[in-house]
Amino acid sequence: MVVRMRHTRAHTANRRSHHALKSPALSTDKSGARHIRHHASLDGIYKGRTVTGDPVKKVMKKQGIKSPKKALKKSLKKSTPKKTKK
Repeated sequence: MVVRMRHTRAHTANRRSHHALKSPALSTDKSGARHIRHHASLDGIYKGRTVTGDPVKKVMKKQGIKSPKKALKKSLKKSTPKKTKK
């Protein structure tokens, strides 16, 4: 394969000028914790709210449900009519 055009050193350097690594944009919370912008801090706080943990589990805990499978089975039993013998 033949090279059609040769790039000069200036063109090569101009292209490579964008290859440099940039430092990440860091922010500081109200609590003083540093984190990457638009990401939660290691404390699990984002925009003043706690965002770590599973919200479904929190709701289940409030309702007193121990496992989602059991809750699903109970709801299905309630919704299906029982068969009667004739």
